[in-house]
Amino acid sequence: MSAILPSANAVPNASQKPQRRVRSKGFSFARLGIYAFLISAAIFFLLPLYIMLTTSVKSMDEIRMGNIFALPQQFSLEAWTIAWSSACTGIDCEGIRGGFMNSVAIAIPSTLIPIFLGALNGYALSFWRPRGANILFGILMVGAFIPLQVMIFPLVRILASIDLYSSLPGIVLVHTVFSMPVMTLLFRNYYSTIPHELFQAARIDGGGFIRIFVQLVLPMSTPIIVVAVIMQLTGVWNDYILGLVFAGREHLPMTVQLNNVINTTTGTRMYNVNMAATILTSLVPLTLYFVSGRWFVRGIAAGAVKG
Repeated sequence: MSAILPSANAVPNASQKPQRRVRSKGFSFARLGIYAFLISAAIFFLLPLYIMLTTSVKSMDEIRMGNIFALPQQFSLEAWTIAWSSACTGIDCEGIRGGFMNSVAIAIPSTLIPIFLGALNGYALSFWRPRGANILFGILMVGAFIPLQVMIFPLVRILASIDLYSSLPGIVLVHTVFSMPVMTLLFRNYYSTIPHELFQAARIDGGGFIRIFVQLVLPMSTPIIVVAVIMQLTGVWNDYILGLVFAGREHLPMTVQLNNVINTTTGTRMYNVNMAATILTSLVPLTLYFVSGRWFVRGIAAGAVKG
């Protein structure tokens, strides 16, 4: 009996705390490599932004000196004012402010509609499993990898036949069509991580298709909705070719007007105005990433790229 009892030395003392392994904080090649990579990546991405910012607040005489890395000797926002209100975008010299309003009018419905439809499709393909759901999902995935240039001419003919070509509803419809495969993939993969028992309990309680979607699924979708908003809004805002082809002269987005400002062939090339116009055009995506970057990472980690 005494042979199986622990000895007095083997009995742990309650007052003794378990020892924790302390990680060494000294020098290591792995840590040095990580910091070197992070610093190099930061310089790679921030250096162009620094050059654009400093160039946009310099005068043309200072820019002609050739030192693009130097800080401005005389700080001036005149180039920003010209880019916003009086730069020539073709035959019009009203700046890119009109393009900003056009981009807002295009981006808001082109973001909300695809996200709602993608969430609805992902919900249906994840929980309800209608007949032919796998075939439909496969078709959507094939559509996600077809280059949009292949479908531009057929879409031009289709929209022209229904009187939507060169109109705001037409460009919104085009963005919605091209974004549906990716939005459906995002929401389907996210909803596939939700326990099916929760969905089955809601059905037992009398919930139908729409009620479960609105009252149960959507409130749980905040992380993936933020991811979808960032991806879709950034893609629509930065789009050039679809806006050029389908928006029409009255609804040209900011990116098209920026191209017209930079590639103008009349007069002296104003590099400070070009840089200011470029920064103004990219302010919305930059602000979106800085404000909601934490939510984007959370949505990705919660299942946006799983499945």
